Amino acid sequence: MSGRSHRRLVLPGPVEVRRELLEVQANGLIGHRTAEFAELYARIQEGLRRVFLTEQTVFAIGASGTGFWEGAARNCIRPGRRVLHCVGGSFGERWRMVSQANGCAVDSIVVEWGQAHTVAMVADALDRGEYDALCVVHNETSTGVINPLREICELLRDRPDTLLLVDCVSSALGAELRVDEWGIDVALTSSQKCFGLSPGLAFAAVSEAALARAREIAVRGYYFDFLELARYGQRHQTPSTPPVSLLFAADRQLQAVLAEGLAARWERHAALAELTQRWALARGFGLFAEEGARSPTVTAVDNRERGIDVMALVAFARRRGYEIDPGYGKIKGKTFRIAHMGDLTIAEMEAVLAVYDEFLQQS
Repeated sequence: MSGRSHRRLVLPGPVEVRRELLEVQANGLIGHRTAEFAELYARIQEGLRRVFLTEQTVFAIGASGTGFWEGAARNCIRPGRRVLHCVGGSFGERWRMVSQANGCAVDSIVVEWGQAHTVAMVADALDRGEYDALCVVHNETSTGVINPLREICELLRDRPDTLLLVDCVSSALGAELRVDEWGIDVALTSSQKCFGLSPGLAFAAVSEAALARAREIAVRGYYFDFLELARYGQRHQTPSTPPVSLLFAADRQLQAVLAEGLAARWERHAALAELTQRWALARGFGLFAEEGARSPTVTAVDNRERGIDVMALVAFARRRGYEIDPGYGKIKGKTFRIAHMGDLTIAEMEAVLAVYDEFLQQS
């Protein structure tokens, strides 16, 4: 043990992890080719189906959500076909880059940071081209914008050859997400945000249509090969060695999430967002995301009018025992992000905001 004092994480990933879950990770390891592991992974598969609201194939592997960006490109875009990316922030830009790095021909619907994609602009782009897939970042973590995913999904009901690939890294378990009902073909996420787990796990729900597409593609790589993952998953195994300690915690957390209830968890995140956004406006800040598109899991506070020293705020919070965020990418400092995701409670959020207030009073 280093003896380093712990600063409570109020970041849009990694989030603070409950002590109970950290302790579960310290359980003794088990062999990943044992019946005991198969029982563990089967429980996780069932839990993931329940939280994704799907009856289809689910994966849990050692990776970040970025890995499934690559998996989506390799398994869902046929050679010579095009993919349409919705881009409105740093993570939309990065996902597009990953598709390009995997040889995909990419078209983009680009909006200004802070704006959401509208159904009309997506419909127009789909009408102007033929695409193997549409890629949507449900919740853009860099800007605090949530896109109208449910309405966008409706556009693909009569386009069965266009798969819908959704990055729900900072929305799954924090915002309403209904994989089967909405017709999502790949919903990908990771453990360190609204799941309230340590980093290192990536989760995905994958439709039969996405698996059928993968069967048409001869070269899919190996680590993120959906067919290989599905084949092993049928017997509750993974193709390569999984992070067993993290899976112990995921099993425990999925039980806790289902006990809380999905609707209750979504509502708690919405209440945390409302509290945070009211606080920002009352202190003379703006909200970077446009009205009607503000995330329930992370608020990008617009600092351009007040112009506080964001790095001084970060240093102050560290002295008070909190790790907070100074903003991301090209809007770092112009904004700062307040995360309200995972297992955070209203009382804990109020304590965090009190630290911000203490800094503002001294500035």
